[in-house]
Amino acid sequence: MLIATVSVLDGRPVRKYLGLVSGEAILGANIFRDLFAGIRDIVGGRSASYEKELRKAKDIALEEMMEQARALGANAILGVDVDYQEISMGNGGGMLMVAATGTAVVLD
Repeated sequence: MLIATVSVLDGRPVRKYLGLVSGEAILGANIFRDLFAGIRDIVGGRSASYEKELRKAKDIALEEMMEQARALGANAILGVDVDYQEISMGNGGGMLMVAATGTAVVLD
């Protein structure tokens, strides 16, 4: 499955637009506590554990989006956007949502 952030690919005309596809992944509040408890792995202001979890969430969101596109018969997703949103909970906790969206298409 070809995934691109652009809406047009040189030499690959869109034969059919199949619609919007998306995927989401949510990291719960406990993951933040666990990651910050292991703060000792921070080097140069970066946390390898935290970055690993964010990458995993992004991969899950992209895979869900690709599954939706495959189910529609797409061979590509164009105009892909990946967003990170913090969701505040009333009890002082929070979650992080990673959402991927794009347009499922059939390319020639």
